[in-house]
Amino acid sequence: MEIILLERVEKLGAIGDVVTVKDGYARNFLLPNKKALRANEANRKVFEANRARIESDNAERRTVAQAESGNVEGRSVILIRASSNAGQLYGSVSVRDIVDALVADGAKVTKSMVVLERPIKTIGVYDVKVALHPEVSVLVKVNVARSPDEAEQQAQGVDVLKQMFEDEAAPTGFTEAFDPNAEPGEIPADMIEEAANEGGDEA
Repeated sequence: MEIILLERVEKLGAIGDVVTVKDGYARNFLLPNKKALRANEANRKVFEANRARIESDNAERRTVAQAESGNVEGRSVILIRASSNAGQLYGSVSVRDIVDALVADGAKVTKSMVVLERPIKTIGVYDVKVALHPEVSVLVKVNVARSPDEAEQQAQGVDVLKQMFEDEAAPTGFTEAFDPNAEPGEIPADMIEEAANEGGDEA
């Protein structure tokens, strides 16, 4: 379907551009959200007649978004979630979860502004894009952890998942009891006695 863009749409074009998109994308998203018009002769005339006002309104909204961006950019929110030992969340972190956390932290954002390509399903720190306006985007950090302590470690750059796997792989039990590089006096007495007894049996 051919459409006329009423605002900048990422990867499509700017205000007034006539572009071709899939019918479903136009019908389900662009048209109902007033981001575009069908590119027929009547709509072309309507757009051209109102172009100056449309561009002026867009510029005004962009200015407001730029002023607001300082209140959102660089924010970091913590979401505590239960997960498996491998770090897989029981469920996932959605756009709504992120918006609620940002609003609680004092940011003015809505669901339509948060750009999350796929739900977050593992613990970790994620950069999430917030589009305050089609031409004004900022990044926020979403720290998903199992506890406040773990979130603090992640905020300091610790890879909690990697550390978890390393701890599980560390040797345990008696495998650490005997150090081949130890001085003679450091060898446990019961091990010396056992070795002596075995030597006597062989004789």
